[in-house]
Amino acid sequence: MILANAFCLFFFLDETLRSLASPSSPQGPELHGWRPPVDCVRANELCAAESNCSSRYRTLRQCLAGRDRNTMLANKECQAALEVLQESPLYDCRCKRGMKKELQCLQIYWSIHLGLTEGEEFYEASPYEPVTARLSDIFRLASIFSGTGADPAVSTKSNHCLDAAKACNLNDNCKKLRSSYISICNREISPTERCNRRKCHKALRQFFDRVPSEYTYRMLFCSCQDQACAERRRQTILPSCSYEDKEKPNCLDLRSLCRTDHLCRSRLADFHANCRASYQTLTSCPTDNYQACLGSYAGMIGFDITPNYVDSSPTGIVVSPWCSCRGSGNMEEECEKFLKDFTENPCLRNAIQAFGNGTDVNLSPKSPPFQATQAPRVDKTPSLPDDLSDSTSLGTSVISTCTSVQDQGLKANNSKELSMCFTEENWGLP
Repeated sequence: MILANAFCLFFFLDETLRSLASPSSPQGPELHGWRPPVDCVRANELCAAESNCSSRYRTLRQCLAGRDRNTMLANKECQAALEVLQESPLYDCRCKRGMKKELQCLQIYWSIHLGLTEGEEFYEASPYEPVTARLSDIFRLASIFSGTGADPAVSTKSNHCLDAAKACNLNDNCKKLRSSYISICNREISPTERCNRRKCHKALRQFFDRVPSEYTYRMLFCSCQDQACAERRRQTILPSCSYEDKEKPNCLDLRSLCRTDHLCRSRLADFHANCRASYQTLTSCPTDNYQACLGSYAGMIGFDITPNYVDSSPTGIVVSPWCSCRGSGNMEEECEKFLKDFTENPCLRNAIQAFGNGTDVNLSPKSPPFQATQAPRVDKTPSLPDDLSDSTSLGTSVISTCTSVQDQGLKANNSKELSMCFTEENWGLP
């Protein structure tokens, strides 16, 4: 009896191992066996190698050409193609930000998912692979440079954003791409056109996509104790060209414009996926992942929807795209909701503060690294600090002007000369 039971058990285990070892067949209606999690370029290649998938994908692309979603779904052939493709590798494919064929990958992704979107969704799923890595090492580095734990008297006198710029200039790639976008974004085209906005945006995208985050994050999210530092932080992306415009467009119009471009649409969807406030987590961020939120925020820089700090307050962190909700009509509530995902977002604010303080959530998992606070009101006219000068590459007139401003304790944002102290002086490479 014992031998019989042992034989049955051996036979059962042998058959189980055989079934696990045998590959799933991609033939027939069940296609799930050949759906590994791949990027959309690879998924497209897999689809092209299978006649049924390939023909249905061609059909769907024809259906999407020049038609809205409702018109497309009214066509039975289009609907059938979409149903088949939901069982193909294309449906679950994703892209990697900065990959070699990123734009091609995103075009393939949206060719499937635009047909599945129920109208214009407020939040769209991100086409990018989830960010699972953390930035503990970079947070520790930020802590060292910010002076956390050091002599408070020394730390408060430091301009951490200036230190970040100097660190960038010690890296050849960072210095080269930073110099490139500064030059392009500061180049006046004509008396009525201060810069080539399109080229400025492209240069900024290259900087944030090609330079390691250990340099770009330090420049963009540096902690500040005074207005000079905060103004340098605000000027990181040269807002007069890349951010500001003559008039603020409606935020929903700006979102709609962004969604006509696959790359901008993808970056915005990724921001919402990784920075949307979650009140079930320690940090108010989805999965408590600061890295994902900061990366998604930086990924939107270089488009018309580029976000930036709204003022030079050192501690009141408020960021926003250059837009307002005026003229929203019956869409005002939706517009305000969209805008508040930037201006009143505890996840984003906590992530920026945490990086500036060098306090990754992983370093202190049992308690929040700091209390999430509402951004305080900004004093519009604080006196200037004494550490504005950071370059020896300027003309003596600019240095003299800035020195005079400091000596007299003049108020911020009151003159063209003072603006030069914050911009031209700051952008002379140390």
